[in-house]
Amino acid sequence: MENNKKSMGLKIALGVALVLFLGTAFYSMNLYKQSSSEKKELTEQKQLVMNDLNAMAKQYDEAIGENDIANKNLIDARSRIQGLIDSLKISETNVKSLWRYKRKYASLQKEMNKLLAQNDSLRVENSYLATSLDSTRVRLEERSIFTDSLLVQNNALAEVVENAAVLNTIGLKGYGAIERTSGKLIPTERASRVDKIRVCFTVAKNTLVQAGDHELYVQVIDPKNTTLGLNEQAQFVGGQVFNYSIISKFNYENANLNICEFVASKGKDKFEKGRYVVNVFNEKDLVSSSEFTLK
Repeated sequence: MENNKKSMGLKIALGVALVLFLGTAFYSMNLYKQSSSEKKELTEQKQLVMNDLNAMAKQYDEAIGENDIANKNLIDARSRIQGLIDSLKISETNVKSLWRYKRKYASLQKEMNKLLAQNDSLRVENSYLATSLDSTRVRLEERSIFTDSLLVQNNALAEVVENAAVLNTIGLKGYGAIERTSGKLIPTERASRVDKIRVCFTVAKNTLVQAGDHELYVQVIDPKNTTLGLNEQAQFVGGQVFNYSIISKFNYENANLNICEFVASKGKDKFEKGRYVVNVFNEKDLVSSSEFTLK
């Protein structure tokens, strides 16, 4: 009797263990199927975004082939689209990453529609001009129209394309300034009255760049091709060397940041009349350039 009870208890225990084992196996299998299904869906969504970007790149290729004058500027915009495609290829396949690329694509699509619409309009206008102006004047006006239009469009694209983990600048401007004893600054174009050169620019937002302390090199070159300010040398791996006027140091917080710096002349030397060039470097890379004239 006692042996029968032990045997019965053992059977019950084995039965419970078997049920638990089968339940665990069933639950694990469902989780695996769900995970595989979600991963497959994310992969398909990523491919759709990739297809959209490739289609956008193809539209740029077609626009590039329409007019030789626009080639350089359109190629620059096309290369930035390619950078985003390359970044997407190596990105992690997850909801957060996919959402970020979809947001970038939506912004780029809006800007591209505007660019291509203006490009079509300019092509029609240029066709009309070709029937009423001599060939030399037509070529000059086409170059001027395309250059001005595409520069504006490229500045807009620079604000939304965040495919490179480097800081860039926009709106670079340099000018002469009179400094009052109160500290007030008054812009002037007269070289004899300039106390300092003021350089202002905006560090463009880029979510791929880690927040924290950063620095950019500012270079101001006078009409005699002399680097003003510190005129010290920066040297980088690969042998690239240039002289800079000042190092602009700032704390970047993943948002557009307006910065102004001052460059003084050497000792009591006055500023020369003529054309001045202002360059901003991110390490060895030139990220923006501008110029102004003192009379």
